[in-house]
Amino acid sequence: MAEFYLKQLLMGRDVAQGHMAAEQMQNFVYLVGDREAGECLVIDPAWDVQGIVDCAAADDMKIVGALATHYHPDHVGGSMMGLDIQGLHTLMEINPCPVHVHKLEAQGVAKVTGLSKTDLASHDSGDVIGAGGVEVELLHTPGHTPGSCCFRVKQALLAGDTLFLQGCGRVDLPGGSPEEMRRTLTERLSTISGNTILYPGHAYGGESAPMEDVRRTNPTLMSLLS
Repeated sequence: MAEFYLKQLLMGRDVAQGHMAAEQMQNFVYLVGDREAGECLVIDPAWDVQGIVDCAAADDMKIVGALATHYHPDHVGGSMMGLDIQGLHTLMEINPCPVHVHKLEAQGVAKVTGLSKTDLASHDSGDVIGAGGVEVELLHTPGHTPGSCCFRVKQALLAGDTLFLQGCGRVDLPGGSPEEMRRTLTERLSTISGNTILYPGHAYGGESAPMEDVRRTNPTLMSLLS
């Protein structure tokens, strides 16, 4: 029987210690999978890939796949603001595995990371990716980027830059859409139960909280849902 495994890693604290930019960006990376099987998926591996792999290994977990919420370099690696950020390319060197992305995000991920199309497994919303006996559902939640997605597993929603405890992802960057973000927050995520725990892509306002609390205290959601 699968034993659910979830680890939240804050860049600059849990890994990438001493990396000033990583600490300022406050990215979260997640390991999620089946402890009994010893297999997990890594969500948005960036900044300190060896450190992330080592954290999994310390828990006797093997990374068997990577999930990308969206193509921005602070989540998947690449160049940004004069920084050369580790990410999926480094993961493929030290821990080769399939990289799962929404089909509308595949081109962006390939461009910023340098991965080839054969490295990427493109998905539709509702597709399921497995690690041992644990299944992770990809939910297409555009707005921050065209192919942005959240990952739902058990009672957890791993939201990338779609939704934070305070606010949501920016919509003024290339590929962003205020209209799509509004639809995502008011329609696409409206069926997420209140006791589901939100795990955001950045520590903006906190590390995790039940969706019922986020809907009550997140100013963006409050303004949209009032």
